[in-house]
This record gives sequence, C-alpha cells and structure tokens, in this order.
Amino acid sequence: MAINYSPMFKDYTPEQIEAKLKQVNDFEAKFGEKPASKSWRKWCTDVEYRRNEWQFRQNVANNMNPNTDYR
Repeated sequence: MAINYSPMFKDYTPEQIEAKLKQVNDFEAKFGEKPASKSWRKWCTDVEYRRNEWQFRQNVANNMNPNTDYR
C-alpha cells in the first residue's frame, strides 16, 4: 500500500464534504444531535476547522517514535 504524503493541506472536494454533511443530517434526523455529529457538522462547514484537524493529525504522526514501546 502506497502512502500519499503531502506536507501541504489539501482540502476535500465539495462533493465529498456535501456527502458527509448529508450523512450527518440523516444521523441527526434519526438520533438527534450528539457531540460527534455536532463536530462532524463543524468539520463540514468550516475549512479552518478541517485545516486544524489535519494539522493535529500531522503533529501526532510526526511525534511517533518507532523505537518507543507505547504500551
């Protein structure tokens, strides 16, 4: 499996974001608003939120040390 690594933030396509927002709307119609669905809605509607989430994941991955036993 090849890893597609890019040091620059590349946002999702509008179609992908709209599809995720539809999933959130469907979920909330069935179960009501939950903390997870609220955060997904924020992710779908705020590009800065997506950028910060991406940066967080990059920082976590960059701080992993392959020689450390994390158990």
